[in-house]
Amino acid sequence: MPPPTTTSSQLEDITEGSGAAPGRVGGPLSILAAAVVLAVTIMVAVSLGRYTVPPSHVLQILASGLLPEGGVSGTERTVVELVRLPRVLLAVLVGGGLGVAGAALQATFRNPLVSPDIIGVSSGASFGGAIALLFGLGTVFLVGGAFVFGLLALVLLFALTAGRASSMLMVVLGGVVLGSFFAALVGLAQYFADPYSSLPAIVFWLLGSLATATWAKVAVAVVPILLGTAVVLLLRWRLNVLSLGDDEASSLGIRPSRLRWVFLLACALIVAGAVAVSGAVGWVGLVIPHLARMWVGPDHRVLLPVSFLLGATYLIVIDTIARTLTAGEIPLGVLTALVGAPVFFVLLRRNRDRIWDHA
Repeated sequence: MPPPTTTSSQLEDITEGSGAAPGRVGGPLSILAAAVVLAVTIMVAVSLGRYTVPPSHVLQILASGLLPEGGVSGTERTVVELVRLPRVLLAVLVGGGLGVAGAALQATFRNPLVSPDIIGVSSGASFGGAIALLFGLGTVFLVGGAFVFGLLALVLLFALTAGRASSMLMVVLGGVVLGSFFAALVGLAQYFADPYSSLPAIVFWLLGSLATATWAKVAVAVVPILLGTAVVLLLRWRLNVLSLGDDEASSLGIRPSRLRWVFLLACALIVAGAVAVSGAVGWVGLVIPHLARMWVGPDHRVLLPVSFLLGATYLIVIDTIARTLTAGEIPLGVLTALVGAPVFFVLLRRNRDRIWDHA
């Protein structure tokens, strides 16, 4: 007997009263507070650097045509518009996208330790970028190769798990297998790389960086990251239904396996787009959803927007430290791991009994 059909509005009412959506009352205020923090962080990040630009001048440049530009020099305008603003916006896209992807995957797998790397897309995208750097194919092929091989990893994952029983377990195992396979290919690319030219470029890119941010890279990242994020946010209330269990979701007219693949595809788009423009940046998709969950609770109608805003803020802060702490550029992936691992350890120790109680 087929499950009864239920309209979207009815499902939202069910999840709202099911205990799966605590924290909704403070949801809009939490989202607004996170957005304000992000806006302030953007202003500060654009101001800081080797060449300091006063925040008032940054505001005048950003509001060009609306505010008088008294005292703004041509150098300041160049630094803000062509160097720092693209980099900060790229950090917003990458950090926010990874935060949303992490929260969605943790709910999809019903496992708080899942991160975007679990589906193998990061490793596939890393191999695509490494190949482009190995042969010196330029930025266009670097971004395109990372994106194509990231999606190829998803296609292979589909091929490994299609029609299998216990599909979620197969997805996890398939992601581990594909991640190891592409990591081995990356190691092979490094082995054949010229140690004086392409090898340093490959190693630095794999460690993650936004140092080469341009408006062209922002344009490339916008499409897959915002498309995947939009799909997840539009269906975010369905994650509350999935958290009730497959039987309950099926009784409400939802097909859990099909819905999970929709979220997997959306998250794959986000991760592939992020890795293509920034390299491998870890821990964001694991730590940020936990911080957001501790703040607003497990209701994904609030959790996902807050995860995007917190992820964007976090990566902007880390990237600002990476480019200002020393005379050189510290790899972004190194800092996210150095900060993320201890923070996550503390979170697990202090909240291991309640961090996922209501998810």
